[in-house]
Amino acid sequence: MNRQRRQFMLHGSGLLFAAGFYPGLILSEGVVNIVMAGTVGGAHVWYDPYGLYIQPGQTVRWLNKDLGNTHTATAYHPDNYGRSRRIPIGAPAWDSGFLLPNESFSVTFEKDGIYDFYCLPHEHAGMVGRIIVGNPDLQDWFSQEEANKGIPQVALKAFPAVDKILKEKIVRV
Repeated sequence: MNRQRRQFMLHGSGLLFAAGFYPGLILSEGVVNIVMAGTVGGAHVWYDPYGLYIQPGQTVRWLNKDLGNTHTATAYHPDNYGRSRRIPIGAPAWDSGFLLPNESFSVTFEKDGIYDFYCLPHEHAGMVGRIIVGNPDLQDWFSQEEANKGIPQVALKAFPAVDKILKEKIVRV
């Protein structure tokens, strides 16, 4: 095996190894992955990362890697089951529907703001996430008390802080 090929294989395998541990690390054409996961038996479920900072025009792809559960990526919005709006005014609501293991769903975010989402069957287990796009308006839904209406306390406590997302860009479990 020649030296160039050996170096390529060594570096390439390192990248694949890193991608396995950091699924949001690999960006292709502006796509960032959020993995839906859980423990065997489903006692604990989560999004990884559950806090993310992106630029307008980027796409987020949710991948269900939990072999024991179906999951959703559902925006907090009145169009989705009458929920409180926790995405920017004028931004389209989304709901992936139930994703079986190894299925995925994508959304391209065009509007600056703070977007909160949840897993329909696991919101009461605290399976929620937050995406910040561009320069968020903290006077939008984020400052309104009614945005918390109907959301379980465990879910409200599970959202990563805006400051932390802005500082770290990717917030993991």
